[in-house]
Amino acid sequence: MLNWSDNVASTTATAGAAPVRPEDKRVVNGQTDINQLAPFRYPWAWKYFINANKNHWTPLDINMSQDVHDYQHRLSPAERHVYENVLAYLTTSDILAMRNIGLAVMEKMSAPELQIYQARQVYEEALHTWTYQHCIETLGFDQSEIYNRYRVVPAIHAKIRLANTRLSSVMRPDIDLRNRDELHNFVMAYIFFAAVFEGCWFYNGFTPIFALQRRGLMKGTGEQFQYILRDEVMHCGFGIRVARQIIEEENLTLDPQALDTMWAEAEAAEVEYARYLLPQPILGYSAEMHSGQFRYVANRRARQLNIAEPFPGAKNVLPWLDEQANLRKEKNFFETRVTEYQTGGALSWD
Repeated sequence: MLNWSDNVASTTATAGAAPVRPEDKRVVNGQTDINQLAPFRYPWAWKYFINANKNHWTPLDINMSQDVHDYQHRLSPAERHVYENVLAYLTTSDILAMRNIGLAVMEKMSAPELQIYQARQVYEEALHTWTYQHCIETLGFDQSEIYNRYRVVPAIHAKIRLANTRLSSVMRPDIDLRNRDELHNFVMAYIFFAAVFEGCWFYNGFTPIFALQRRGLMKGTGEQFQYILRDEVMHCGFGIRVARQIIEEENLTLDPQALDTMWAEAEAAEVEYARYLLPQPILGYSAEMHSGQFRYVANRRARQLNIAEPFPGAKNVLPWLDEQANLRKEKNFFETRVTEYQTGGALSWD
């Protein structure tokens, strides 16, 4: 990371200075004026920002009254266990995602079109956290108990611990991305959050709630999670594209062993979480299916990154999951307004 004295030329407008040329911009370690948006080096990043702003919604738009009835009168104890622990995991996870982009990533970007989309991403992670809090408040859960599960339930804590380790490694004040080892670590952390944390764990993590929704249960929560999923699809797609861009610009080669370790740790944590979440199957959904879908989606993320698939032969055991992300959603909220949720769900996965 450039310190203030190194970067003063790129952050201070100087009379008579040469115009900014897009070809001089870089994702990291750039020397052009960070305050000047255009001309774009990365017009695709600006398109992400424009598309993200078509996706505006809030949790207050969705009627949750039926969910209260379902939780109290229709869910089995096993289904309540699933619902509560999905919320317990997600509440902390989206805050971690927000801190990663807002505190560890944005300051290292040296092209403003990248930072502007990431600023929107920070807002969306906060919005997702509000959504989980809204569900918790609406259903009358003990907030202290739900929010502290990530600290006391080993299967939830393991996933948070992995993410915190990655985040801590790139939030050090002395990090210097001109150092090749530091740059490699930063890109690996970026890939972890984009491809694993959001691209696999989040993408897979809403599935238990969608399994309930498909049976006509907890439909308000399911609908909110559909909106969140579509935001996460865009976060994943953007993050992977940024990572590929850094690898190309910096002529960086990722360490295969580091990649293997990342996928292995992520799979182990997901399998443990699935077994805790689903000690017995709920109708149409099991721990084995959850873990199998993680492996299938992980292969998809690897293809997007142009790296080797970590789980060759993994099958798409939940083909309906993609439908949740790709569906163009039209809804009349409380019969007062119509919003069409245009999403990143149409992004190519392969």
